[in-house]
Amino acid sequence: MNTLLIYPEIPETFWSFKHALRFIGKRASQPPLGLVTVASMLPEDWSVQLIDLNVRSLKESHLKWADLVLVSAMTLQRDSAREVISRSKNAGCTVIAGGPLFTLEHETFNQVDYFVLNEAEITLPIFLEDFRSGTPRHIYSSTEFADLEGSPVPRWALYEQNRYATMGIQFSRGCPFDCEFCNVTTLFGHKPRTKSAAQIIHELDALYESGWRGNVFFVDDNLIGNRKALKEELLPALIKWRKNKLGYRFNTQASINLADDEQLTRSMVEAGFRTVFIGVETPSEESLSECGKKHNLHRNLVDDIKKLQHAGLEVQGGFIVGFDHDTNSIFQRQIDFIQKTGIVTAMVGMLQAPIGTKLFERLNKTGRLLGQMSGDNVDGSTNILPRMGLDTLHQGYQHILETIYHPRLYYERVKTFLREYEPPRVHIKLPFRQIFENLRALIRSMVQLGMLGKERLEYWKLLGWTLLRRPRQLPTAVTLAIYGYHFRTICSP
Repeated sequence: MNTLLIYPEIPETFWSFKHALRFIGKRASQPPLGLVTVASMLPEDWSVQLIDLNVRSLKESHLKWADLVLVSAMTLQRDSAREVISRSKNAGCTVIAGGPLFTLEHETFNQVDYFVLNEAEITLPIFLEDFRSGTPRHIYSSTEFADLEGSPVPRWALYEQNRYATMGIQFSRGCPFDCEFCNVTTLFGHKPRTKSAAQIIHELDALYESGWRGNVFFVDDNLIGNRKALKEELLPALIKWRKNKLGYRFNTQASINLADDEQLTRSMVEAGFRTVFIGVETPSEESLSECGKKHNLHRNLVDDIKKLQHAGLEVQGGFIVGFDHDTNSIFQRQIDFIQKTGIVTAMVGMLQAPIGTKLFERLNKTGRLLGQMSGDNVDGSTNILPRMGLDTLHQGYQHILETIYHPRLYYERVKTFLREYEPPRVHIKLPFRQIFENLRALIRSMVQLGMLGKERLEYWKLLGWTLLRRPRQLPTAVTLAIYGYHFRTICSP
């Protein structure tokens, strides 16, 4: 059975990093981890190919070869997914769809032959058994959650590794918190389930043997959701594993209460974690209470973030405006907070209500929904009717973006971060390919940002300041300058 795994195109968004990736000659930030994990669950006698539309095009020859097309997508890939499904059906292929988009919106995709929804470890084997016997159903879903210790090693060989900036790996699914606007618990539950430390090391060994030497992103929605398993099992194993593989750097996502556990933070840094995304959301206690973000309440968020930066973690932050308790002052409060904390990568979005969330249900009952959400956090859209009014929200939101990504304020924020940031002193022998990519990025940044860009004065001031004050952090300064170019391009009106 010739099987084509297709990952739809991700539009140019905040997290696509497409404008930054050009500096290092990459096509996409990271590959589709879910699809190559699914690939490991397919029958061994099936021929499998992967087409990631973010790094290569889908040709008619691919569709002529395929008997089955498996599509997985997120909400922001909705339009590309529809096009992929239509082309596949026109080519006579049988289409199977799964992943977050279809789990939440499968009723709107009438061209799909079979939906394999929720977690593939549970629903895919049942589908495959029925498919072999010739009695497949249209929809396979489950309210159960998978035991991740049965999840297979992803088929890394399907990736074109040289086209990606980072690789993905997953330790856990689920989150213990209950934020009103978040659909993570709808998809994966409240109880974080984990793989064993031995599984993760086995996956990393396989990734290492495939030739990968770059960054690895732990895609967990909250890596510290199961703190006991992380502290007692995974981190000690990672610390031991990295002794001979110091080129590996890990990034992840976590909740702000990471700052409450100094020993956990130190262990994460020792294990190789360098960047953590945290959902800060808002400095407004009233809005935090409204959305159920209780773990962000009654704490000094600025001090917590600086504590993590000083420990050696770059904090990336998610922010939201448009809560019912937000007043006109929230826009300047967000700006002031972001500048004060030195959160360089600050993703600010207007409140959206994903299907399946408590927010969606609450606003649906009161007639305050405007249809589907786009899935793009910074496209200036929302599917809700905010209390403050749409015009006020749009204008205030645009003011935030224009301010925090103005070159002067952006580069000031980089320096604020570098003053706090204390990366560990570890001698790393980088592979030649990575040295070449870093050198290419530096030269391209000097040309694009230092000579051609409107920010050229700020760029050279940052590099000069860094060389004088924080010389070890020059690569970080250059990287963040390149990120700023991407953010300004994406966030421009």
